[in-house]
Amino acid sequence: MDLEAFARELIACRRCPRLVAYREEVGRTKRRVYRDWDYWAKPVPGFGDPGARLVLFGLAPGAHGSNRTGRPFTGDASGAFLYPLLHEAGLSSKPESLPGDDLRLFGVYLTAAVRCAPPKNKPTPEELRACARWTAVELGLLPEVRVYVALGRIALEALLAHFGLRKSAHPFRHGAHYPLPGGRHLLASYHVSRQNTQTGRLTREMFLEVLKEAKRLAGL
Repeated sequence: MDLEAFARELIACRRCPRLVAYREEVGRTKRRVYRDWDYWAKPVPGFGDPGARLVLFGLAPGAHGSNRTGRPFTGDASGAFLYPLLHEAGLSSKPESLPGDDLRLFGVYLTAAVRCAPPKNKPTPEELRACARWTAVELGLLPEVRVYVALGRIALEALLAHFGLRKSAHPFRHGAHYPLPGGRHLLASYHVSRQNTQTGRLTREMFLEVLKEAKRLAGL
């Protein structure tokens, strides 16, 4: 299996009834400003360089962001914060992500712990466990990765579960750096959500510092 075949299988997933119902209802009702959009309203595959050495691992698609556009961190405030900094760090071809554009990421792959938009942006433990099977396959298709950056506590805990590591020994804090087997690295950052960036909990400078450290460790 390659990443394209993975995406085809993922898109057909209907394993979590609550998430299926919510993502599709959002796609039908829409937000007024997006009333002319044909919402994606399916599981959102990862996006980026198949030869990536760096993975940015988020929480879940935004209801009117990735659930609308079909691309991670695209169409909402999270992406408006993230992509300009990826570009500034030399990791993307453009400072903006738009559906259907020719944006390229350099050595970077974007994905998340849950692939469907959850109500109130809060997946249940059962939904996280269900999507862990997709994480195992997707990350397995990225053999060159040297660095994983978890965006937020839930993303960190999902990656810890994936690697069989104890949460108590790897607490979440912004800027945390934990070694992984095989000379790989796990970093943590506050999520690039509007809630964090508009309150100043996560600034451009803070996130750019994490990106630069990740880039250094990944050899990019």
